[in-house]
Amino acid sequence: MALTGNFNRILQIHPSRRCNLHCLHCYSASGPEERDQLSVPLLLKAITNASEQGYTIASFSGGEPLVYKPLPELLKQAHQCQMRTTVTSNGILLDERHLEQLCGAVDLLAISLDGMPSSHNRIRSSEQAFEKMAARLEGVRQSGIPFGFIFTLTKRNFRELDWVANFALEQGAKLLQIHPLAEVGYASQNLMGSRPSTNILSYAYLKTLYLREAIGDKLFIQIDLVHQDLLRSNPGNFFADEALINQQNYCFADLVSPLIIEADGTVVPVQHGFDRNYALGNLNQASLSELATHWTEERYPCFRELCRRVYQQLTAPADLPIIDWYETLMRQAKIGYDNETTTTVSIT
Repeated sequence: MALTGNFNRILQIHPSRRCNLHCLHCYSASGPEERDQLSVPLLLKAITNASEQGYTIASFSGGEPLVYKPLPELLKQAHQCQMRTTVTSNGILLDERHLEQLCGAVDLLAISLDGMPSSHNRIRSSEQAFEKMAARLEGVRQSGIPFGFIFTLTKRNFRELDWVANFALEQGAKLLQIHPLAEVGYASQNLMGSRPSTNILSYAYLKTLYLREAIGDKLFIQIDLVHQDLLRSNPGNFFADEALINQQNYCFADLVSPLIIEADGTVVPVQHGFDRNYALGNLNQASLSELATHWTEERYPCFRELCRRVYQQLTAPADLPIIDWYETLMRQAKIGYDNETTTTVSIT
């Protein structure tokens, strides 16, 4: 049971902050000028440790992961550890050479899509971003690599959901993931006030239900929101049992998923940029297994209390019961660490 409300046990790796674009909404503040990069031996060991800790999916992002040349080594290691692999890319570098490297090594290729061409280009800070991405899709289809799109939902593009779903369907995508904008990284500078309101989140949730019904099994549509009723009826999906750590057969992935490795080696729960008071530590100072053991003993109680507090807040009666669990947890973490356990925040 994952404290973060995720049924999958996901290790998310950001090997580098280098990118061929400079997107307005980038949560990791990546770009062409960035040089943060983790070493291959460090990441190979972390992947092995993560599999031993119960993680079953290795998800690679960035930065643009395709500019990290040793990426195929990491994908191979994850498969050797019996982990499924995903790569998130802006799509522009998906030429024949890169697709050959990914074929057989990646189980799902996730391509960023921010709406209609004009919306996509604006957020990507490039007038040709959509055209260049779309030009690669035929090669992706020919490669046979399963692929999908990740759509970042904002106040400005939420009305484009129908267009995005139709585009994904026309291109032969297997998945459309709808993820509300998080005002972190570059988004905190460039797109303040663009995070969807509770009304827009509710609209997107209902629109997703409609699209699922209309499209059927031709395209799996996932939205990173949850209905309040699900929190109330399935608290075990959001809280690991307190007695779990006293059992001999539990693994760290039972406590935290997703687990994120940032490009400077910092390991955090839930989302990139999560408050450092809840960080496991840094891979440059200790192995992932060592960090997990220490965190479970020293910081897990505070993290669990944070989750419990947010859970109580979000299951209180509300006019609009659609919830962004991850974003609320992240924002609440920034309010306080030890001494603010009674503080609540608005989710509007």
